Amino acid sequence: MRATGARSTAAPLIKFSLFALVTITATALLAATIVNVSLADKHTYRAVFSDVTGLEEGDDIRVAGVRVGEVEGIRIKDRTLAEISFTVASERPLLTSTHAVVRYRNLVGQRYIALTEGVGTDTRLRPGGTIPLSRTQPALDLNALLNGFKPLFAALSPQDVNQLATEIIKTLQGEGGTVNSLLAHTASLTTTLAGRDKLIGSVIDNLNTVLATLDKRGARFSGLLKQLRRVISGLSADRKPIGSSLVSIGNLTAATSGLLEDARPALKDDIAGLTDLTGTLNKNEKTVEGVLKRLPNKLNELTGTASYGSWFNFYLCDFDGRIVLPKTKQVLTPEMHVARARCGG
Repeated sequence: MRATGARSTAAPLIKFSLFALVTITATALLAATIVNVSLADKHTYRAVFSDVTGLEEGDDIRVAGVRVGEVEGIRIKDRTLAEISFTVASERPLLTSTHAVVRYRNLVGQRYIALTEGVGTDTRLRPGGTIPLSRTQPALDLNALLNGFKPLFAALSPQDVNQLATEIIKTLQGEGGTVNSLLAHTASLTTTLAGRDKLIGSVIDNLNTVLATLDKRGARFSGLLKQLRRVISGLSADRKPIGSSLVSIGNLTAATSGLLEDARPALKDDIAGLTDLTGTLNKNEKTVEGVLKRLPNKLNELTGTASYGSWFNFYLCDFDGRIVLPKTKQVLTPEMHVARARCGG
């Protein structure tokens, strides 16, 4: 029973161990493939360049486009030159006639070193040997190259610019294509621009019309610019008073805001009272209209009466009233009538 249990436990353990070993091996191979790690023997060489701008440690060393090594180090030599050290797989020995060229991997600016065989003997370059300056070449100056095509690039779409620039670099670096294919692509782009000649011509005509109009009204336009300059100069000279006035306006706004906040309750009551007043006047519209009609005559009579001095002479001829006593609710109606000549009408 114990032997059977041991066997049943050992079998899954062996399977798991084999699975883990295969998985780790596959992962290691995949990682080595991704980072271009080579386990083969390597030889180290050196090369002297006049310029290695953009080249960095770890960049590729390629032969016919195939990666065979990488840049190990970069240092300055004789104050004006650059010496790089690089490794190459031992199975790909270099010759004494080998040339080294710095090339662009893409338009982003990444570089690599391309090794090519030159004319000469088949003598191998010993490990640790140096490729002299006479057999090296720096990368193309893309700024000077692309600036020459700037007028053409200005009229193309970004996609066409990228395609044309890539073909220019590949052609001049000898990586692919020919000058004929480059010129053919350039010709197709210029033909496309020529097909839009009518549109470009209409734009130029419209610009000519605008410029002619501005030219006819040049004096007014110049006067407008002068006036605008005077206004700006005046504002610049008065910037301190303007700034002070803005501060005062801010203070006034803050004070007004506080005043309105304090007066808001009373203002609210006044508005409510005005609402009641307008309602009362609306209900007594006929009475108000009668008073307004009689008011001019009354004012004329009052003016004549007050013309003798700053007083009014009144004579009481008739008086009647109605008084309700608070507790008894008794109503009193006092009356008074004067029978004199002045009250006779």
